[in-house]
Amino acid sequence: IAIMGPSGSGKSSLVNLIGCLDRATSGSLMIDGQELSRFGESDLNRFRAEKIGFVFQQFHLVPYLTALENVMLAQYFHSIADEEEALAALEGVGLRDRARHLPSQLSGGEQQRVCIARALINDPKILLADEPTGNLDAHNEDLVLRKLRELHAQGRTIIMVTHDPTVARLADRTVELHHGRIVPQTTFALSDETQIDEVLEEIWTLHENNEHAELGRMDVEGALPMAVAIERMEQAGLVQKRPHFADHTHKSVLNRCHDAVHPTGAAADHGECIIEYTERGYQRARDVVRRHRLAERLFVQTFKLDDETQVEQQACKFEHILSPEATDSICTFLGHPAACPHGSAIPPGECCVRAGGQRCNPQLMDFLKEKVVAR
Repeated sequence: IAIMGPSGSGKSSLVNLIGCLDRATSGSLMIDGQELSRFGESDLNRFRAEKIGFVFQQFHLVPYLTALENVMLAQYFHSIADEEEALAALEGVGLRDRARHLPSQLSGGEQQRVCIARALINDPKILLADEPTGNLDAHNEDLVLRKLRELHAQGRTIIMVTHDPTVARLADRTVELHHGRIVPQTTFALSDETQIDEVLEEIWTLHENNEHAELGRMDVEGALPMAVAIERMEQAGLVQKRPHFADHTHKSVLNRCHDAVHPTGAAADHGECIIEYTERGYQRARDVVRRHRLAERLFVQTFKLDDETQVEQQACKFEHILSPEATDSICTFLGHPAACPHGSAIPPGECCVRAGGQRCNPQLMDFLKEKVVAR
């Protein structure tokens, strides 16, 4: 199970409750058929020791103990101390030959795999992983995710907090939290998700041009007919429909960021109904637009690509796969640019706010949000 959601949505609180690190102030908490809200402190500690394993983004290894000793330390807390068993756990994550090394002598991926071995030493039914790949490069991320999938195939429940939609898609189920509540989920095929991102981006472009997004006006390529795509987006809580205004006119709009690959836009005549973002849809659209336009800047400004078709092909790929961390890294590397090569505004991110020198006008973004999000 992948748990996603913006900062402050309750992801870590949920994991802490499941892991018996925090106690619920109200309501009930049922795990493995047991009502944990009725447990005393000693019973909670015993349940955690027997049932739960933890893997954190920060490795929390004791720096002056070897990999083997770190795993054996976890055994000690579980009233076990068996070197061969600890070595077997390290062998299970491919690190038996690194057992005598200190954390400082291990790569980030190796340290995370020591953490997995440590978490598995009491053979838990549930493994809680809080951003387990957040500090890893692509190669080590793949190794860790492959191990987690292997553990899941062995019958363990893996509950993983992640900001990375690519990682989340590897899970059997994704749970998204907003303000402490689970958002209703609708599962789509990856190709459908790509088309939905394209539609959300097209709605954004229309609003930038002071146009209404209307079913029947938009032209976005994809496997799903546009009416079906909008219906599924409505079910997922990304958009909602409303009737036309009594009197309004239209102009033709072309998405310049996609013109070189597959021209999309809107015709000048009326559509069937107006499509508006929900709050959730606005946030997802904003992220997609930001990824695409930053990717354009990266390929033009850094890689010096002058073939517009090639630039757009790569940007269209990047908009669907970049993690939030990678997006912020690119934005920071590029100096928090205000606009893409076509002159369209790049929505600012958290890294821009932290940098304090954001050149994109945040008031413009607030104005746009006020216009396009359904109330």
